[in-house]
Formats: sequence, structure tokens, C-alpha cells
Amino acid sequence: MTTTISPAATWKSRFGVVAVMMGIFSIVTTEILPIGLLPPIADEFGISAGTAGLTMTIPGFVAAVAAPAVTVASGRIDRRTMLCVLMAVLAVADFLAASAQAYWMMLVSRVLVGLTIGGFWSIGAGLAGRLVPERSVARATAVIFAAVPLGSVLGVPAGTFVGHLAGWRTSFLAMGLLTLGVLAALVLVLPPLPVTQVTRLNVLWQVIRAPQARVGLAATVLIVTAHFSTYTYVTPFLEQVGGVDAGLVGAFLLAYGVAGIAGNFVAGAAIPRSLRSTFAGSACALAAATLLLPVAGAWSLGLLVVWGLAYGAVPVCSQTWFTRSAPQAQEAAMVVFTSSFQATLSFGALLGGVVVDATSTSTVMVLGGLLAVLAAATLAWKR
Repeated sequence: MTTTISPAATWKSRFGVVAVMMGIFSIVTTEILPIGLLPPIADEFGISAGTAGLTMTIPGFVAAVAAPAVTVASGRIDRRTMLCVLMAVLAVADFLAASAQAYWMMLVSRVLVGLTIGGFWSIGAGLAGRLVPERSVARATAVIFAAVPLGSVLGVPAGTFVGHLAGWRTSFLAMGLLTLGVLAALVLVLPPLPVTQVTRLNVLWQVIRAPQARVGLAATVLIVTAHFSTYTYVTPFLEQVGGVDAGLVGAFLLAYGVAGIAGNFVAGAAIPRSLRSTFAGSACALAAATLLLPVAGAWSLGLLVVWGLAYGAVPVCSQTWFTRSAPQAQEAAMVVFTSSFQATLSFGALLGGVVVDATSTSTVMVLGGLLAVLAAATLAWKR
């Protein structure tokens, strides 16, 4: 339910939007940080790249369960309190990863990351309507969701760069310190957020049963699997197949991230005209990039930019599809979005790891491209 706030609280609420955005930025960056650090993590613990990929798969699977569990279990607990508690859990996870002496400790930290993702994302991503006046809701929502591509354009490349210079543990330590700063900001500027609509399991089931929600679910499963089965292993692919020097991988990921930000805002402008076409177009572009990369040679950077543009549109397309499918139950729609997105993210990373260990990083690129083609075909067929 969209509400307004008093003029005296306007400035604090607007800073609250930024604080929520920074919370999601911290979550997204921590979740996908291993993408740029898989080789040194694997070397540190003496494991394969596919096994190291569990650092990507575990958070998503946990988040898929935590999204409905935390939202339903928290009942009528003030949402400000929940966001602060979850941000504290994320800080603990970062510091545990930075100090892990065995791989199982690293995996425990990733379970905590998944718990934070499921709860914080489901609650925080839909708060714009409660933090700013109604006329500013669209802009505030865009600010909050800008955290997703910013995690790619700033978080992963910066983490990869720091890890290359000072070791992968330093990257997680830096994220822990940043998360503590975000926690302080949430405490200081976020207004009280008492529950206005309790999310129950039967409401979640009603959202899932909506025909349009099932269309969005099918498209999301296919394209997110396509992306994370490939992007999780983009660093070893660039080094082994693309011939990119390890010191330049961060720059390549930076280019991808900049393109992702552009794709996010391009999709935001295109969605009012046709959500289905925007979603299908992003799937086609992602398919073209991943299918061509194994034979791209000198064109690898250009295709990585196309890939970034394509995937930058996916979260906003998927989220918009779910909320349009259930306008009467916005928090429940966000829970379904978060749960399906995170479960598929983990499945994609796990699938990619199996394929990489059994074949090669080039094969996984082709597999991802074919899945993206299926996503585009599903959207076209449903028309």
C-alpha cells in the first residue's frame, strides 16, 4: 500500500531511500563478489573452479527459502528493525569470509549472505512508496534498483582489483566495513516502518497462481539461469579462452558493469511502451553475446558490453512483471520475485560449475546462449 509522509520527515525519508539502496548495493556486491575472485579462492583452499562456484550457488538457494520464511515469520515486526538486523548479519558474514581458515567456514558465511538477501531484498526493494511522497515513488524506486547494476559496475570490479593487489580476503574485509557504515546509516536516517500489510503463505500462493506471474516466472528462470551459468565463470573464461591478462579482468568487468547501468535505465524507459518486448529483447541480446564469445577473439570486450546492456534490463523487467501481476499484494509479489530470482541464480551457477568441470568454459557459454534463446522464445510464444 502506498502512503505519504509528513513534510518534517521528508528529508530523512529521502536519505532513507539512499540508505536502502546502499544496503542492496552491499548485498549484491557481497553475493557476486566471488565471480571476480574464483581462481584465488580455489587456489587458497585447493579446490576446483566448479567447487569454488558453491560460493555463488549457496547464497541464492538460502535466499530462495529465506525470502518467504523471513517475511512471513517477521509478521508485524517493524521493517526498519528487520533491515538493521539483516544488515548486521551481512557484516558478520563478510568478516567470517575474510578470516575463514577452511572452506566450510567460507560456505557458512555464504549461508548468512543468503539469509540477508532473502529478508532484506523482499522487505527493502518495495519500500519506496512508504519513504517518499507519491509523486516521487517512481524516482525512488529507480534509485533503489540502481543498486543492482552498481554492484556490478563498482562492487565486483573494485573487489577484483583489491583482491588482485592485496588478496581476496581483503576484498571481503572491505565489504564488512562498508556494511557497518550502511548499518549506521539505516539506524540514523530510516524512519519507523510499522507493518501495513501482513504477508501470509496463502497470499504468496495467490500471486504464484496468477497467469501473468507464471509467464514472468518461466522467463525469469530461463534467462537468469542463462546468465549465471555463464557469468559466474566469466573470469576463468576471459583468462583461458579470451587470453585476457589477469590484471585486466577487472577492467573488462568494469566495462560490463557500466553497460549494465545503461541497460537498467534503457529498460526503465522502454518498459512503459512494452514490457514483454523489452524483456524478450534483453534475452535475445544476451543469447547473441554468449553464443559468439567462444569465437569472438578481439571482439570479446564488445560482446561483454552487449551482455551487460542485456542483463542490466533483466532485474527491472522481472520485478516489474511480478508487481504488475499482483498489484494488490506488493510485498508478496516482491517475495515471489526474490525467491524465484535467487533460486534460479544459484541453480544457474551450479549448472555452470558442473558443465565447466566436465567440459570447458566455452561449452558453458554456448549452453547459456541456448537457454537465453528459450527465454526469448517463451515470451514470444506467450504473446
